Amino acid sequence: MSASSRTAPAGRRRQCTGARPAVVGFPPMTDRPRLERLFRRVVSLRVPIVVVYALLVPAAAWLATRIPSEAGIDRLVVATDPDFVATREFQKVFPEGQMVILLFEADDPWRPQVLAEVEAAGAALKAIPGVVPYTALDVYRRARPGFTPDAAGAEAYRAFATGTDLFRRQGLVGERFQGMAVALDVHGSAARDAALAAIDRALDAAPHAATRVRKVGAPYVVSWIEHESGTASLRYFPLFGLFVVAIALFLYRSWRSLAAILLSLGVAVALGVACGALFGFSFTVVSALVPLTVMVTTLATLVYLQSRFVDHPQGVSVDQHQIDALANKFLPVTASTVAAVLGFGALVVSRIRPVREMGLWTAAGLLLGWVVAFTLFPALQKLLRTPTSQAVATRTGLYDRIADALPGFTWRRRWALVTGALLAAGAGLVALFGIPGHVAPMKVGVDSLDYVDAKLAIHQDMDFYRKHVSGLNVARLWVKTPPGAAVDPEVLRGLDRLSTALEAMPQVSAVVGPTTFLRMRRYLAGQGDRLPQDPEAFGRAAADVEQLMLAEPELRSFVDVGTLANAQLTVVFKDFDEQGYARLSSGIREAWQRSVAADPAFGGVTIQVVGESMLEAKVAGSLVPTLTESFGLTAGLIFVAFLFVFRSPSARLMAMIPSIFAILATFLGMRLLGGELNVATILIATTVLGTTENDQIHFFYHLQEAKGRPFGEALRYTLRVSGRAIVFATFINATGFLALSVSSFPPLRQFGVVTSAAFLLGMVADFTALPAALWILSRQRPDATVP
Repeated sequence: MSASSRTAPAGRRRQCTGARPAVVGFPPMTDRPRLERLFRRVVSLRVPIVVVYALLVPAAAWLATRIPSEAGIDRLVVATDPDFVATREFQKVFPEGQMVILLFEADDPWRPQVLAEVEAAGAALKAIPGVVPYTALDVYRRARPGFTPDAAGAEAYRAFATGTDLFRRQGLVGERFQGMAVALDVHGSAARDAALAAIDRALDAAPHAATRVRKVGAPYVVSWIEHESGTASLRYFPLFGLFVVAIALFLYRSWRSLAAILLSLGVAVALGVACGALFGFSFTVVSALVPLTVMVTTLATLVYLQSRFVDHPQGVSVDQHQIDALANKFLPVTASTVAAVLGFGALVVSRIRPVREMGLWTAAGLLLGWVVAFTLFPALQKLLRTPTSQAVATRTGLYDRIADALPGFTWRRRWALVTGALLAAGAGLVALFGIPGHVAPMKVGVDSLDYVDAKLAIHQDMDFYRKHVSGLNVARLWVKTPPGAAVDPEVLRGLDRLSTALEAMPQVSAVVGPTTFLRMRRYLAGQGDRLPQDPEAFGRAAADVEQLMLAEPELRSFVDVGTLANAQLTVVFKDFDEQGYARLSSGIREAWQRSVAADPAFGGVTIQVVGESMLEAKVAGSLVPTLTESFGLTAGLIFVAFLFVFRSPSARLMAMIPSIFAILATFLGMRLLGGELNVATILIATTVLGTTENDQIHFFYHLQEAKGRPFGEALRYTLRVSGRAIVFATFINATGFLALSVSSFPPLRQFGVVTSAAFLLGMVADFTALPAALWILSRQRPDATVP
């Protein structure tokens, strides 16, 4: 007798008999001869299959290391979006440099010691390549070259800095701080991170007269997001690995079974992640979900296969039983994989770039996981001689007792269970989309601060700046003129009027443009910070603007020196959502109409609102459409996939009850707990639907195997064959995503906790609302064998 066909010795079998659950045989194989031949071939080629995968894994690991990490806003909008294209065209003329703001906070920020610290820090920063600091003190020193930061000098500087709102609006002075704007002339994330680290070291070496130095700016936030999103998997992978070991040993009580599962799982994840390199994708704020989703879903598939393999009837050799188990699970596993692949592939409709890439990436990974499950895993089962229940009993006693009671319970409570599930789903629908005029829809946000843990200093510093200094959101007003007209005095006078009108808007903190430098020069000359509006007087003030551009490099950031046909206004504002940005854009257009549209000098001049903040607002506006469109498409595709498994139209609809209930009830819980939709949480619906439908497909597939029996008996058979695997797979899914709760990246943490809860709710519905609905549909009463 071959080693692969041996069963346990009689004594060992007697030892396990008391703990072993009832074993359910397979339906006849007469309708699956091709599958039988296919899997016999797979098992016979087990050594070449293992060798091929052993060669593929190192290549996949190398490809995975080539995937870049990008958390910038340009990764949130698809490259073909018109606003994205316009912003990139604008940036070719006026590159949006990276900027950070340093706030030297003190009870009295005008003390000589604080001013000395600011100057020392500025000198240290000027020595860093690619770093250009700028303070109100720098401007004052140009006007007063002999300035000394003693008591008298500090008082004179204070009078100068507070005599205009130009410095306050730019965040360079405040009641409790001295500010420093730091421009970063760096390219790439590595150079940016090196510059930020050098800034931190310089600040540590400077005098410490200020009570605190706050660091504000997108470079700090983006750097942190890139690091956290890139290392998120390093935190949850070890936890998930421990969980896989624990559940495999608990369920199958075999190190050989554990080895087969771990090796197959590792190969599937490696190949799935490597797909990203082949597709040209990058690690973004949500791409950490790709390896986790592939890992969790593939593990659930392996558990379905292993649980069926363990369920070994007497009188059948291990070799034949392995072929039977694979053939029996091929259709439901394939159907569920196809449904999940289509579900995640449906995210291609999203206008949010990382979401679209994540969907396609995950779909490819799930498909590779399916290939691994039906090739490498059977080969390892054979090579490692993983035991069945005839050798090692599985732990299912508690489940068997619960499953025996479920048919009768769900029949007695059928109307209450179905009604309760529908009411919860309806309440979740209202919580998500609201009721016009009565209930507002769920809050939508894509604020970059939402991605940063509130306990961290960078979050607290950014929040302080928003509340006490200025807005952090920047709109760029692109002014296009005929060639040479950008420095025409009449055009500049109109832009100055437009700037003044924009600064009067409640949500606008500051406006910086070409005439800002003219106003600063006038203030330094002791003539106030307002430009004359008389055409002749303004013409004299702006007559040398072209020469001024040579002396003031900053001015060249607001006028295109090459053609003199483009100018820009930088508008700093406070609102941060799609509605707020829409109000700002509308206000800009109205101010344009009032200020300059009727001016003959502006014939042929056009304006366009562009910039990164506009793209962020557009992402926020795309969240709900992404959720609804992708969910609707996912549900439709999964419904079609069910056609290949189920014959009854009503059964196809019933199969989706648990998933729909779990998703909508989860959104209800999010709403009640103050949650909001963001780039990660909009993926909950697709992830839950694309994953939990596996359970319903396996449930209905085995329910059809019992066709012709009384419904109570068929339900008991289904619970015995597929129910245990559903429970195991659900706990795998829930625990796998719950591992994200250890992440310090808030969107992933929220996604993990909420998705885990949805998986558990889906399992509860699988065993309560779904059987109850089927009882109602069947119009049968329990047979005598149902307790």
